[in-house]
Amino acid sequence: MTEMKLTYIYHSGFTVETEDCFLVFDWWKDPAGVMDNVLASEKPVYVFSSHFHEDHFDRKILSWKGQKQNIRYILSKDILKHYRAGREQADVWLAKGGRWEDGTVSVTAAGSNDSGVSWIVETCGRRIFHAGDLNNWYSRFLTDDFTGGLVYSKETGKEVDPLREEKMFLGELKDIGKIADSFDVVFFPVDSRTGNGYTRGARQFIGRFHVGLFVPMHFTAGGYESAWRMKKFTDARQIGFWSINHEGESMYV
Repeated sequence: MTEMKLTYIYHSGFTVETEDCFLVFDWWKDPAGVMDNVLASEKPVYVFSSHFHEDHFDRKILSWKGQKQNIRYILSKDILKHYRAGREQADVWLAKGGRWEDGTVSVTAAGSNDSGVSWIVETCGRRIFHAGDLNNWYSRFLTDDFTGGLVYSKETGKEVDPLREEKMFLGELKDIGKIADSFDVVFFPVDSRTGNGYTRGARQFIGRFHVGLFVPMHFTAGGYESAWRMKKFTDARQIGFWSINHEGESMYV
C-alpha cells in the first residue's frame, strides 16, 4: 500500500498526492499557494468539484488547463445545470450513481442531502471519501425535548423539518454503504455554525463505516479548534484524526 500526502488548502479544499497522481478536491481559495507545486508537478492532476456553491467551485480552476496538459476535470452535473461551467470545460460530468475510471483512478459519485454529490475515489490501492456538503445540517434542533414539526432555520430563511432532513442524510449514508463500507481517508464537514450537535453528522458517519483517518473540513467560520472537538469521538473508535492547524499543512498517511 503506497503512502499518500494530504494537504489542506482551505475550507473544504484538499490535495491528495500519491505515487502516480494528484487529486484536488473542492478548491475555492488558496491562501498558502498549495496549487503552485501541484501544477508544476509532472504528475497527472484530477480536479473534483462536488457542487456549484461558490465555496466548493470556483471557475478559476478551469484556467489551470492552460498551465498543465495532463489535467482532468471531474465535476458534479449540478455545476452544469446552474450554468457555472460549459459542457466542454469538464472531462467528466457525474451525478449520483455515475462512475468513471481510467488506468489511474476510479471515481463514483455518491449522493448528497444538499447540492451535488459526494466522491468515492480509489487510487493506488486506497479508497478516499470526500463528502462535499453531505451532512446532518439541522442536527442542532434534534434535542431531547424536540417532539417533531417544523422549525425556523436562520441559515435558509425558511422552516425545515429536522427529522425529515436527518432521515434524508441517513438515507444517503445507506446508499453509500451499498458501494463501500470502509475508507482509508474521509473528508467530512464539522461546521460549528450549525449550533449545538454540530458533530452529529460526522459521528453518524463514523458509526456506520470503517474509517482509517478522519479529516474535518468546512470549519472555516468556526476556526480550527472547533473542528478538533470531533477528535474525542474518533479516539473512542480508534480512528485517526487530523487536527489541522493552518492552510498549506500536510500529513502523510
